[in-house]
Formats: sequence, structure tokens, C-alpha cells
Amino acid sequence: MKQLFISLAIGLAPFAAYAQTWTVDKAHTKVGFTVTHLMLSEVDGNFKTFDAKITAAKPDLSDAVFELTADINSIDTDNERRDGHLKSPDFFDAAKFPNLTFKSTSFKKVEGKKYKAMGDLTMHGVTKPVTLDVTMNGPVTNDTPKGKQEKVGFKISGTIKRADFGVGGTSTAVVSDEVEIKGNAEFAKQDAAMAEKK
Repeated sequence: MKQLFISLAIGLAPFAAYAQTWTVDKAHTKVGFTVTHLMLSEVDGNFKTFDAKITAAKPDLSDAVFELTADINSIDTDNERRDGHLKSPDFFDAAKFPNLTFKSTSFKKVEGKKYKAMGDLTMHGVTKPVTLDVTMNGPVTNDTPKGKQEKVGFKISGTIKRADFGVGGTSTAVVSDEVEIKGNAEFAKQDAAMAEKK
């Protein structure tokens, strides 16, 4: 048994040595969605409060693992009454299910800057696998007052069915079942020394 643990430690050593965490730059990130109202017009919304990070061992982030948490109570569609309805038991039931989460299980290159991110989305107490289209820009190194910093940007999109998560019932007379997920995110590579302190 001891030999097994030693073997595992040796096997994981390269990842531990090179794994990097990238933290989200919230000032340059937006997590949102679009639905169709009355089958006539599109309504956009986003979550004002969220957190996200990326963990990767490879410098090109080809093995990236994405994690996101969004606060349902921070939903914003530019209409206070509509936001209140979305938070109610008729839709998200924010009092009972306050968070939406996503964690990727794979990140595969399609071509060029295009990738497919597959993972588990949990919403309204239901977890389902989803596939998202991702465009990655970077990583690039920028000069800052504190020195050089690596950053990377992602444009994310995908479509889910709200009925799969029990959000808003099955009727599509008022709100479409299909929900388009949209995300534009910027991440900064965390300094290794800071990561060790945490």
C-alpha cells in the first residue's frame, strides 16, 4: 500500500509542479443568457455576482478545467419586476437554489482558436451535462505596474433547454424553452507565490 501511494505521488508530481490557477478578471467578464419572449423578441440577462477560475498544467491551457459559480439573486434583465419573477419559485427559486454552477470535464481543440468544453451544469437543483463552444484568445503577456502578467480571453456560447432543469415549467407560450448561454471572460494567471500562500 505504501508503494502505491509513493507511485501515485510520483505520477502526480509533474502536475503539482506545473499546475497553474487563472483567476477571473470580473471587470472584463460577463456571464449571461438570451431567451425569446412570446416567440417575438429576444431578452438578454446576466448575473452580476459570479466567480470563476481555470486550472491548467499546460502553458497553452489545452488541459484547462473551468469552474464557475453564479449567484441567482444577482440576475439582471434590466427589468426589476421580471428579475423578481425569475427569482421566484415559478422559475429559478433562488431562495431554495441560490447558485448556478458549472465545472468542465473536458476541453478539446476543434481547430485554430476553437474549442469544445464539456461539463456538468447544475441549476435549480438539477445537474446535466452540457457542451459549450469556446473561442480562446491568448494567452498573452502584458506589462503592468507590478511587472509582467499573463492573461487569456474566452468567448463562450451554447444552448440548453430550461425544461431539462425544471426552470419555468414546460410551457413555451411566454418564454422559449431554449436558452442561449453567453460568456465573455478574461483570466489572469495567478502568481505561484500567491497561490502557495493561499
